[in-house]
Amino acid sequence: MDLTGAQWRKSTKSGNNGGNCVEVADNLAGIVGVRDSKDPSGPALVFAPTAWRAFVTQAAKRA
Repeated sequence: MDLTGAQWRKSTKSGNNGGNCVEVADNLAGIVGVRDSKDPSGPALVFAPTAWRAFVTQAAKRA
């Protein structure tokens, strides 16, 4: 999967203390990328936008 052009962002709830954070790229057509912010050149997970929205919705309910 080509993630060239991905614009990665961290959650606004992430701190600047080097903790365990993920970055999300949702600017690509048809996919949402997720990666470890401490390893930006490492592997990334890729989700369909509908699957990502379902995950975020359920996670917000449990927060």
